[in-house]
Amino acid sequence: EKPMKRENGLVFVSYLIWGLLPIFWKQLSMVNSAYVLASRIIWSAIFCGALLLLRHRWSGVKAALADKKEARLIFLCAILISINWGLYIFSIAIGKVLESSLAYYMSPIISVLIGAVFFREKHGVIQWLAIAIAAIGVLIAVVMYGSVPWLALCIGASFAVYGALKKKVKEDGETSIFLETLFMAPFALAFMVFAELHGNGVLGVLHGWQFILLPLTGIVTSVPLMLFAQGIKQTSITLSGILMYINPTMVLLLGVFLYGEAFTRTNQIVFAFVWAAVLLFVGDSLVQHHRAAKKLEETVEP
Repeated sequence: EKPMKRENGLVFVSYLIWGLLPIFWKQLSMVNSAYVLASRIIWSAIFCGALLLLRHRWSGVKAALADKKEARLIFLCAILISINWGLYIFSIAIGKVLESSLAYYMSPIISVLIGAVFFREKHGVIQWLAIAIAAIGVLIAVVMYGSVPWLALCIGASFAVYGALKKKVKEDGETSIFLETLFMAPFALAFMVFAELHGNGVLGVLHGWQFILLPLTGIVTSVPLMLFAQGIKQTSITLSGILMYINPTMVLLLGVFLYGEAFTRTNQIVFAFVWAAVLLFVGDSLVQHHRAAKKLEETVEP
């Protein structure tokens, strides 16, 4: 049982780190969000590449690059995670922490919808009801207040599609993250040079110790991803599905209590409906898991 508990702990810690990350991104809010994203890509590639070298795990990189289908899939993942990271950094920088929190409450619900539409996955009545309730909440906010939570929807959807594609990637977490950031690194580097030449970079914006924040973008990105990749293999889908909500809950609390964002009427409506959908969703997962475990026990018993 002990190793299992350790794996659960790794997943828990990865969600805790993700939940605290808005504090880190806020430190860079004076820098152009696209530049922060470019830094994140470059330094994540350097950090992951160094780790793979130290662990003599270069064979997976070669294998993935040799397999054209795998390389294409990782490139698609790279585009999606770059969109997701960029929008998340941007939402924190412009003071929309609550909307970025909403994104990760919605992401698992969007995943179910993507599974049904694109992968022909079969879902029960409860899961469809959860999707409908979340959609109604967003629609009410749109009709009553004319405000579509675009950032939340785009961040949530990009992560959900990324997750769906990532399931098809054969390589382990570290290798695929390294390749994703490596594929995007030339674009990131070109943008950083262009930004500096046109006065939109970090020179003159960051001072002294603040420059340390740039290489740290690679560490705060890679470490939770690696912990998660290591732990998730031995963590039950049900438990990881519940732990997943630690991240948006912490982000929501930071938005309201640390950054003083107003929990507006629109927020109240959307969050209430999305939370109701999440409760249905998690409840249904627990019931299904319990049934599956019971069935397994019955088949094992003589």
